Amino acid sequence: MKIVLYIHILAATAWIGGSLLLFALGILLRDKNAQKSVYFYLGPIYGYFETFWLVILWISGLSMFIHYDFISVFTHGGGSELYYLMRDKLVMIVAITILTALHMYIAFKTHNQERTKIEQLLSRGSSMLIFILNLFILWFAIGIRDIL
Repeated sequence: MKIVLYIHILAATAWIGGSLLLFALGILLRDKNAQKSVYFYLGPIYGYFETFWLVILWISGLSMFIHYDFISVFTHGGGSELYYLMRDKLVMIVAITILTALHMYIAFKTHNQERTKIEQLLSRGSSMLIFILNLFILWFAIGIRDIL
C-alpha cells in the first residue's frame, strides 16, 4: 500500500503544482496579450494533465480509504478529530471536482473566443476556489497524517 500512498503524493504534487503555476501566471503576466497567448497554448494541455492527476488522486485516495477501512471512522468515530478532518476533506474534494468540471467545461467551450461576463466570472471564480481549496485540502491531509 506504500506504493499507492507514493502515487497519491505524486499526483497531489502534480495537481497542486499545476494549480500554483497557472495561478501565478494569471497574476504575474500583466500583458493581456501575453496572458491570452500562454493560456491558448498551455490551457488545453493543462486541462488534460490536471484531469489525469485528479483521476489518479481519486483512485489512489479511494484505494487507501477502503484498504485502511476509513469507513469505520464515519460509522464508529463520530465526534473524533479524525472524523471531522476526513469529513471536511472529503467535502472539499467533491467541491474541487465539481469546480474543476465547471472550469474545464467553460475553458473548452470558449477556447480561442471571447467569454461572456458570466462565463468569465464562473471561470475565474472556480479557478480561485480550486486554488484555495487545494491549500485547505493539503492542510487537512497533513492533519490526518499527524493523527494516523
